Amino acid sequence: MNNSTEIVNFGGTPCIKLSAGGYEAVIAYEIGANVIRLRNNNSGIEFFRFNPDNTAETIRKSAEVWGLPTLYLPNRFADGVLKTSDAVYNLPVNEKAPYNNHIHGFLHKREHELKGHAADDKCARAKTRYIYDERDEFFKFLPVRFTAEYTFTLSENGLEQKIKFTNKSPDRVLPISIASHTTINSPFVDGGKEENIRLRVPALKKCELNERCLPTEKLLDLSDWDKEYADGTKKPVLQVCDNDMYTAGYLELDGKPFHGIIAEDIESGKKLCYEVSDEYKFWIVWNDRGFNHYFCPEPMTAMIDAPNLSLPAEISGYREIKPGEEFTASQRFFTR
Repeated sequence: MNNSTEIVNFGGTPCIKLSAGGYEAVIAYEIGANVIRLRNNNSGIEFFRFNPDNTAETIRKSAEVWGLPTLYLPNRFADGVLKTSDAVYNLPVNEKAPYNNHIHGFLHKREHELKGHAADDKCARAKTRYIYDERDEFFKFLPVRFTAEYTFTLSENGLEQKIKFTNKSPDRVLPISIASHTTINSPFVDGGKEENIRLRVPALKKCELNERCLPTEKLLDLSDWDKEYADGTKKPVLQVCDNDMYTAGYLELDGKPFHGIIAEDIESGKKLCYEVSDEYKFWIVWNDRGFNHYFCPEPMTAMIDAPNLSLPAEISGYREIKPGEEFTASQRFFTR
């Protein structure tokens, strides 16, 4: 059996390294359980933006743009306001003028605990947990206790991440909107060229955003620019892709419906596949001005500012879970 798990040190922080099925993953559980590296050694594909010379402090300072950070609460809340069915919360405004929003929450920066890890002849797996309560400095803004648990499974089928949120508050609903600020390496194929990358996104409708990057609540037909995502001709780097947000449909992969995105190196034909569960109803694409050697196809369970919109929940994706209830979602990365 070549599958294994081990504790390693990366840049001054402990990580759990999983090896299985030709893949290896390094998870910095004390930095938001971020998968700071995922690689398929057989096909020479480096999934996420990764620098072997990084320090843990470098990642902590900008945790949104390395690896696979899971965000709660993701994206933007206008003026820091978050309205649930039973309360109004005022989150810190951490995005400066002219935006004046709260952005990206806190969970991707917290020290999660490693609850266990093991390997067998089929896979390698690890589980992390974060308990959110009065001990967290953010609790004064959002006083709703919850537990976030992530389970990572690495095998010949790639890396699967299962996410579970449990509302531990005795008397308050927990607002649910999660996203991954997934940073795809550019180029992601060893020896590849950035100009050969194409991205396919199952874009159905464009979610119009205003000058503060907040939804106008209009869903638009796809323009020629947007259709490049849908037909797989979009170059996701070497040009600016700035918060292109879409309602999510399905692609086709191996003759079956595929709820995810596909990035391809058209020279080698190698594909990076990113599948998400049906809870993820939107994609937003951003690439940090296009010339920093990564791009972010970000799956979201809800729209930006979702709880504050007038749109019904079945359109905005916003959810709440009652005390004692759970919310689960999953995503998977693999190659073709």
